[in-house]
Amino acid sequence: MSERWAMVSSEGGGVEVAPLGDGGGLAGDVVREASAVEAVRKRGTVGRWVWRSSAETYAPLVTAGARVDRCYDIEIAENLLLGHEGRFGAPRSAWAALARLRGTAVPPDPPTRAVDPGGQPSLFEPRDARARLSIEELVEVYGEQLRRHERAEHPARMRLLTAAESAGTLVAGEMNAAGLPWRADVHREVLQELLGERYAGGGEPRRLAELADEVSTAFGRRVRPDLPADVVKAFAQAGIKVKSTRRWEIETIDHPAVEPLIAYKKLYRIWVAHGWSWLQDWVRDGRFRPEFLAGGTVTGRWVTNGGGGLQIPKVIRRAVVADPGWRLVVADADQMEPRVLAAISRDPGLMEVAGRASDLYQAVSDRAFSGDRDQAKLAVLGAVYGQTSGDGLKNLAALRRRFPRAVEYVDEAARAGEEGRLVRTWLGRTCPPAVTSGDADEEAGIPVDAPEGEESPSAWVPGYASSNARARGRFTRNFVVQGSAADWALLMLAALRQACAGMAAELVFFQHDEVIVHCPEGEAEAVVRAIGEASETAARLTFGETPVRFPFTTAVVECYADAK
Repeated sequence: MSERWAMVSSEGGGVEVAPLGDGGGLAGDVVREASAVEAVRKRGTVGRWVWRSSAETYAPLVTAGARVDRCYDIEIAENLLLGHEGRFGAPRSAWAALARLRGTAVPPDPPTRAVDPGGQPSLFEPRDARARLSIEELVEVYGEQLRRHERAEHPARMRLLTAAESAGTLVAGEMNAAGLPWRADVHREVLQELLGERYAGGGEPRRLAELADEVSTAFGRRVRPDLPADVVKAFAQAGIKVKSTRRWEIETIDHPAVEPLIAYKKLYRIWVAHGWSWLQDWVRDGRFRPEFLAGGTVTGRWVTNGGGGLQIPKVIRRAVVADPGWRLVVADADQMEPRVLAAISRDPGLMEVAGRASDLYQAVSDRAFSGDRDQAKLAVLGAVYGQTSGDGLKNLAALRRRFPRAVEYVDEAARAGEEGRLVRTWLGRTCPPAVTSGDADEEAGIPVDAPEGEESPSAWVPGYASSNARARGRFTRNFVVQGSAADWALLMLAALRQACAGMAAELVFFQHDEVIVHCPEGEAEAVVRAIGEASETAARLTFGETPVRFPFTTAVVECYADAK
């Protein structure tokens, strides 16, 4: 049986499938089947299914237990290829790709829709009312995409990126179906402990009301701590000028309102983002099911559509509890981005450090900062995130003397960004061009990643969407590292998924440097080994032969909060 088969939905229900040849064309008769599930089950040896969108096709397969090994997602590939060709933002649907190929009017992409809270994501329903693609049209687009891959700057890497991103859609679909184990009773206990009793009518719970009163008492008048403008005005009336109520700006102010205000803001976020209403909307049958979207940001990092799935506060993680007899294997990649910088820059010194040291920052400090680990960490992160003034400039100079190729790699990415050139990750994901007019952030409409930590004043600039050349340079400096890390993570997930295929274990959570597997207690040790092996496989596939290691810190726990 052919290694690759194409699949499209057909009129009146059912699907049409056909084998594909080496060049991407049809290599046999088109066959009609009653459903995608039936088509897959009859062809268990197919190595890769080619379809328009995993989001549409894979959910019913997962529900029916008809897992596929690999797929090629036409619309994922189109998005990556358009970016690589410098046409970021052009419509990416299969219909748009077909229209470009035939020289006809290109239809816009359908609008993004919101996920149904607590239910199975409606993304898995057809998103477009236009005519369905025939299998011949799908194959026509697929063949042209194969040729476009060959015209890429590094064809083999680009093919690998598309395969990895397509694999990510399968992982996301399976995670969406599995859900993250969630104890609603524990969640309610946590909310009661933190927030106190709820008042009738949906008002603020007791503890928030108490803190609001303390803030008002400190200012000598009624102040709404949930309204930043009101707080800024109150500080001004007290003779203190602040621009915002962000923690980093107010925590050093000597005023009795600061302590209750910070406490209020922390609890208010929990109440709004993960309070009783959230619990009612998003947790069903012992599972939290956000909609994971592979490659949802320009760097390739994942996002969730609804539910704040990637922003679970540590205190709320107490509600994430494995099923009886099962465990959560929680794995964090150690110092992932500096290790990626070593791999992509091919800096001999940094590769050596990243290959043998479990604590990369300490090893860098021993070589360049007289053993001062904190300074070394600031220097490495400053190089990645563009901290090039003040102490950052001095740290960068010390880092450049010891690891010149690593610093030059991100410097060149910054220069390319400033000059408006295309900037790519190691596998070929391409940074969007600068927006030159209008409200950049709103015009681009693309989520951007921010580094870890709370509301840092200098942490992030969305340079891809700014007419300011230096701002874009700061973004592209980080993009080549963060994006290449996302490329590696996709391949790690794909390898881990394959390793867990014969187990009861399920991948249930992923963000850029952390993965959680829910498994029977007896499989936990095998899952831990599989994570380590998946990391090694991904490093080899992504970066080729390199001494750089990507270790994980792994914990086997019953409760997510106990992992860190």
